[in-house]
Amino acid sequence: MKKLLFVFLSLFILISCDDGDIITEELDFEDTFQACGELVFYKIKEDPAESLSLRITSVTKTLDSLIATDDDGVLYLTEESYTIDGTSNFFNYRRYNTTPTDFFCNDVPPSNITITNDEESTTGTATVYISLVEDDNDGIPAEMEDINDNGILTDDDTDGDGIPNYLDEDDDGDNVLTKYEIDTTDADGDNNPLTNPLNTDEADEVALGIDIVPNYLDPDDDGDGVLTIDEENDSQDQDPSNDFTSTNPDDDDLADYLNPDVANTVPATAYRDHDIQQTFEVTLIITSLELPSITYDDLDFGTLEDDSLIDERTVEIPFL
Repeated sequence: MKKLLFVFLSLFILISCDDGDIITEELDFEDTFQACGELVFYKIKEDPAESLSLRITSVTKTLDSLIATDDDGVLYLTEESYTIDGTSNFFNYRRYNTTPTDFFCNDVPPSNITITNDEESTTGTATVYISLVEDDNDGIPAEMEDINDNGILTDDDTDGDGIPNYLDEDDDGDNVLTKYEIDTTDADGDNNPLTNPLNTDEADEVALGIDIVPNYLDPDDDGDGVLTIDEENDSQDQDPSNDFTSTNPDDDDLADYLNPDVANTVPATAYRDHDIQQTFEVTLIITSLELPSITYDDLDFGTLEDDSLIDERTVEIPFL
C-alpha cells in the first residue's frame, strides 16, 4: 500500500507541474539582447556560459531596414513576424565551455570557445515589434509642452510652422533655440525649466497689463517692436544670439534681440533647420517555442540594446 501511495503521489506531482510552460534556471537571461549582421538577435550570460539566439535568413534585411522611416519620420512598419523552422529561420539555446564573447556574427568564431550543448527549435513564431518616440530635445519634457492643457501634444504649435511644440526646437520661430530661452540654471532646484523661464520684457508686459510671455514663446523677446528673428544686425546667419551692435558698456554684451535700446531691423530670409531626435525601441516575442528540453508558450526575448537606435531627422521650414 505504501509503495502504491508513493507512486500515486509522484504521478500527481509530475502531472501538476506539466503546464506546457516549463521554465528552468538555464533561461534566466537579462531583459536586453544584441543584434548584428542580417537579422541575428542574441543574448549571452557568463555563469553558466549560455546563449539564446535567433537567426533570420528567410528575408534579406538588416536592423537598419527594420527601423527605417519615410521623409516625414514615420516608421515603415511596426511589427514583423517570422516562422522558426530550422531551415531558414533558426532559434538555438547553447551552452559553452566559456563565455561566448565575440562568438556571434564573426566569420571565424574565437577558437577558445566550444559549444558543449546545442538545442534547436523547429517550431515557433518570432515577432519583432518596433516603436518610435520623437522629441525636440529642447530641455522641456514633452508632457510640459501641452500649451492649451488639453492632453493633446499635436495641436500645440506656437509659431504655426506645422511642427508641434514638443517636436519644435524653436517653439516661437524666432531663430533662437528654445533650450537657450528657458531656466537653464535651475536656480530654485526644482528641475522644472518652466518655473523661472527667461522673460526679458516681463516688466513691460506687467506694466501694460498683458499676459506674461516667456522668451521661448515670445517672438519679440525684448519688446522693442522688432521681431527677434529680424534683429540679425551683424552676422545674418539665422542666429540672433550672436549679434551685438551696442557700444554702451552697461549692456554687458547683451545681444540685440535682448536689448530694447537696439531696434535695428534686418528682415530675416530663412528659418533654422529643425533637428528632431528619434529613439527607436525594438522588442522580440517568441511564441510556441519547442526545444528538446524546454518549451515556452510565450518567451519575452527582451529589448534590443543598440546605440544605433537613437537617430535624428532634420526638417527644413519654408520661409513665407
